[in-house]
Amino acid sequence: MYSGRQEALIKPLLDKFTEETGITVNLVTGKGDALISRLKAEGQFSPADMIVMADVGRLVRAEQMGLTQAISEQTVLSKLDAKWQDKQGKWIALTKRARPIMVKKGTFEDNSLVSLMQLTDEKYRNSVCIRSSSNIYNQSMMSGLIALWGEEKALAWAKGLVANFARSPKGGDRDQIKAMVAGECSIAIANTYYLGGMLAAKDKTTREVAQQVKVIWHDQTNLTGSEPGMGTHVNVSGAAITAHAKNKANAETLLAYMLTDEAQQWYAQINHEYPVIDGVALSPELASFGEFKGQDLDLKTIGKNNANALILMDRAGWK
Repeated sequence: MYSGRQEALIKPLLDKFTEETGITVNLVTGKGDALISRLKAEGQFSPADMIVMADVGRLVRAEQMGLTQAISEQTVLSKLDAKWQDKQGKWIALTKRARPIMVKKGTFEDNSLVSLMQLTDEKYRNSVCIRSSSNIYNQSMMSGLIALWGEEKALAWAKGLVANFARSPKGGDRDQIKAMVAGECSIAIANTYYLGGMLAAKDKTTREVAQQVKVIWHDQTNLTGSEPGMGTHVNVSGAAITAHAKNKANAETLLAYMLTDEAQQWYAQINHEYPVIDGVALSPELASFGEFKGQDLDLKTIGKNNANALILMDRAGWK
């Protein structure tokens, strides 16, 4: 397995799989783009049977490069709702994560902040902390906005957001959350599983920071509250069988295992990610964020819009 996810976020599950099935999983972790390039360079001689990526953008990229093949095992595909898998079976989602607005508790108590579009208002100058445009999560969020709004409106939003940055983008999602709590900005955009992990951290200081954060599920209605809104951006981690897999049957057995209630429960409780299988309980930390409406978008569209999103973010001055 080539995994764009950190070892700690997947290896315990793989060890359990090996214990139950006797199938050994050789795990290679690294940056998603680097692993895709490696897979391409290795071609038919690649030892990889499966790739796991932390974002749909990279899954689609691998598919478009001809690096994946259709999943044959129908029990894998039949477990998932159609929106969580490629129509040709070239990849599947394993977990979901949302990318909402986060603020410090005690601020915005008047519920005045309810929409992503509001983040372009002049009153929010020097207010926003967010990662760089090189981050795949931001690229996918922008890709979704292109699909929902069109390029012109999405570009205008990106320009307005950049104008309201509190600082030049740096660090990861946890860094945006910490900066917001420290007062460097009043608004952060980050994935929910980072905040969930901080709330459950062994380190007391990290927990205390996270306990000061409130999640705002933006765009649940329109700005007047009279109609449904577009919802909050939702992305997935996912997996695919490589084009030249030499152990395809074992890889598909592992895929099926990763969609069992037991495995999905592990993801939810330990990694604080939303399950892709209905009926699996959330971690207490995730549950504390409340229910929300996610954007209703074809995941493949998000992946296909990635290059365009990068161009628009560059034009907006998003470093």
